[in-house]
Amino acid sequence: MPDLHNKPALSKHVWVVYGVSVILLVALWYFQWIIGLIMTIVLAASFYYSIRTEQILLDEAEEYISTISHRVKKVGEEALLEMPFGIVLFNDEFQVEWSNPYMNQFSEDRETLVGESLHLLSEDLIPMIKENKEEVWIELAGYMFLTVIKKEEKLLYFMDRTDQEALKQRYHNEQTVLAIIFLDNYEEITQNMDDTAKSQLNSQVTTILNNWSSHYGLYLKRTSQERFLAVGTKKILQQLEKVKFDILDEVREMEGVENNPVTLSVGIGVGNMTLPELGEVAQSSLDLALGRGGDQVAIKDEQGKVRFYGGKTNPMEKRTRVRARVISHALKELVKASDNVMIMGHKSPDMDSIGAAIGVMNIAKTNGIPGYIVFDEDDMETSVNRMIETIRSDESLWENFIDLEEAEERMTQRSLLVIVDTHKPSMVGFESLLNKTEYKIVIDHHRRAEEFIDNPTLVYMEPYASSTAELVTELLEYQPKGTKLKMLEATALLAGIIVDTKSFTLRTGSRTFDAASYLRAQGADTVLVQRFLKEDLELYIERSQIIERSEIIHGHIAIAKAPKGKSYSPVLIAQTADTLLTMTGISASFVISERFDGKIGISARSLGDVNVQVIMEKMNGGGHLTNAATQIKDSTIEATAADLIEIIDEYEEGRASE
Repeated sequence: MPDLHNKPALSKHVWVVYGVSVILLVALWYFQWIIGLIMTIVLAASFYYSIRTEQILLDEAEEYISTISHRVKKVGEEALLEMPFGIVLFNDEFQVEWSNPYMNQFSEDRETLVGESLHLLSEDLIPMIKENKEEVWIELAGYMFLTVIKKEEKLLYFMDRTDQEALKQRYHNEQTVLAIIFLDNYEEITQNMDDTAKSQLNSQVTTILNNWSSHYGLYLKRTSQERFLAVGTKKILQQLEKVKFDILDEVREMEGVENNPVTLSVGIGVGNMTLPELGEVAQSSLDLALGRGGDQVAIKDEQGKVRFYGGKTNPMEKRTRVRARVISHALKELVKASDNVMIMGHKSPDMDSIGAAIGVMNIAKTNGIPGYIVFDEDDMETSVNRMIETIRSDESLWENFIDLEEAEERMTQRSLLVIVDTHKPSMVGFESLLNKTEYKIVIDHHRRAEEFIDNPTLVYMEPYASSTAELVTELLEYQPKGTKLKMLEATALLAGIIVDTKSFTLRTGSRTFDAASYLRAQGADTVLVQRFLKEDLELYIERSQIIERSEIIHGHIAIAKAPKGKSYSPVLIAQTADTLLTMTGISASFVISERFDGKIGISARSLGDVNVQVIMEKMNGGGHLTNAATQIKDSTIEATAADLIEIIDEYEEGRASE
């Protein structure tokens, strides 16, 4: 802005006009001095009037500007004091030097905040200032504030965002949640019921679910005899998670069906998605819950993250073989339509994996299609050495075992890839083969995890089964009567069942013995199985040394830590966990050791009272309710043991509060 005090009395254009007038006046004096005299008087009067008027205008302008400046200054002071957000100035010691009146309402019993530490407002403020944060959310007296930090100016702005946060929370709470509820074993239970009993069961289940949905404000609709659709909100879902979906227990404990209880599986889709997408996610969650054995809830959000509740019981064995017959027929058709069949198990295959692979190879041969087992001799557990050596002695059987290089050469676009005893891409023997063909089959008895092989053509997962060898044996029974199982093939399948059931003591059902009976009839040699299972004296001593280092927590859970600096095979630590489980008073066992791949391995076993699967899943592992494991990178035995004990403590506290 120009300096008004130094501004000339007249503007430049006025001076130009008067200058020209003076020149003309001189000429007029020269020719007509009388007229020149008159005009001189007039010009002088005009000049005086111009100067006077200009000065008046300047005075008025200065007075107006002065008034505006005063008003602006006054408004600024009032705004600073009365504005509806807080301002705080602080010093190097993070003490309040000045605050506007708005902030005094948060000074508790004090008249002002001046002189108080910023800790009085929030314990997060000082650390955030030191970390050079520009914004931080804090809560004061029930209000939510977005605090803007100006570290250089030592200035804080507190902006009330309570209503905004309330609206955001309301939007979050009212997001739609879709749930698909499935009665796991409804068909099994009602198969032999008369109409009256079936009607009573339906009425009982419907009443329990209706009361549950009414209590929490869910909309519930029965869409079929064994399926319900529920619609709710995210807030309702949070309430259900707080009580850990106790509806699972309520349905399982219904009166009148104690011998074969009804169980629920619930798949829930939640997140910022369209309704069709929510429906697909809910169905995917239900498939995941069923694949893990049922009697549990799976919740999946738009990022694909999954949370599980329930899964406290072992999966109920299916009494009918309808599904096995259907899967066997579908498998036969896929085999016949392929150029060849490639079979692979998990890394470091055990007897169940090898036995199941041999069984699938026999199915391929029965249908006239070449079958090959992709096998890495360098990645083999010592426990299967005797089995492999025996197979190697049978040239007609061993020639079907090929390495990765040969498998890649033989694979075509019409090859069928069968994965046995695992469903995780990271666990298969050769992950690169998964992308070599579009036709993939998964046969597994483990509970389904979040990680799963992409786009399988056929999936046969039955967590109730003792082993994958049991599932494959049932599939063999429904194949055409072609190539008979060799004695060694039948023995390998039987060995897989015996190893995974700990000689028919764990996870066995009537169908397990049926499968074993079929294999025995096909010539399986039980004596040869015992030879496969023999162990070296050195391994027995190593196992005993680990057991000697075990400790008992919570009175019934054993944790054994292997010596540092020594690596052990997964089979040995699994055997150690099994042995610990035979001790008096032990209902669950965990063995921790270093592995040959540099990871820390945990093998977990249980008699059923403790769900070791849930515990291992919290450490990025998985398995069954009674049999689970995990591998941890970049850790130590002591650190892993500390994490494990903390998770077990939380698990036991959760069980105590139920």
